[in-house]
Order: sequence, then C-alpha cells, then structure tokens
Amino acid sequence: MEFIVGVALALFVCGAASWLGMDRDRVFYPTILIVIAWYYVLFAVIDGSGKVLLSEGAIAAVFTVTAVVGFKRNLWLVAAALAGHGVLDFFHHTLVQNAGVPRGWPGFCLAFDLTAAVFVG
Repeated sequence: MEFIVGVALALFVCGAASWLGMDRDRVFYPTILIVIAWYYVLFAVIDGSGKVLLSEGAIAAVFTVTAVVGFKRNLWLVAAALAGHGVLDFFHHTLVQNAGVPRGWPGFCLAFDLTAAVFVG
C-alpha cells in the first residue's frame, strides 16, 4: 500500500506543480530534495537518540549539498540525488537504526523519490 500511495502522491505533487507552473523555477525540485532528506532527522528526534540524530543529520547534509550544487550547476544532479535517496530508503535500516521511522515510510519514500526523479528527468 505504501508503494501505491508514494507513487500516487509523487505524481500528484509533480503533476500539479508542472500544471500550475510552480516547477518552472529551478529551485522547486532541489527544495523538494532537501525537505525529503531532512524527514529522517525528524524521525531521529522522535527516536530520541543523539547518535541517531547526528547520523541522520550527516546523511541529510550530503543530500542538501547535492541539492544546492544541482541547483547551481545542473538539475540532472537533483534528479539523480532523488533517485539515490529512494535507493537509500531501501537500505536505510541497515545503515542507521532509527526507531522513530514509521513502519511504512521506507517503501513510501522509495516510491515517492523514484517517481519524482523520473518526473524531473
């Protein structure tokens, strides 16, 4: 179910942004990438572990820097980073043990990120 919702929501958000012209500005998809990356930091706050918070913050920082560089140089980097974040969602639990992550989140986020990356591409 989380995969279906992730794909549907990404199609809705990206489709609506395109239809409304909101994605004409180069900053739209880099901002989406930054927001998506920092959700795991929110989950780390819910988890309550400082170690998890630092780990998640470091990962989010990498995606934030990638979003900024992609915004400045080439939006294909943003599309690749969205896809990369989707792949990371699949393996995230093996890298960081974040008890604050909702059970269906990795599948939802994987589906959303990959669908958004295809849309951006």
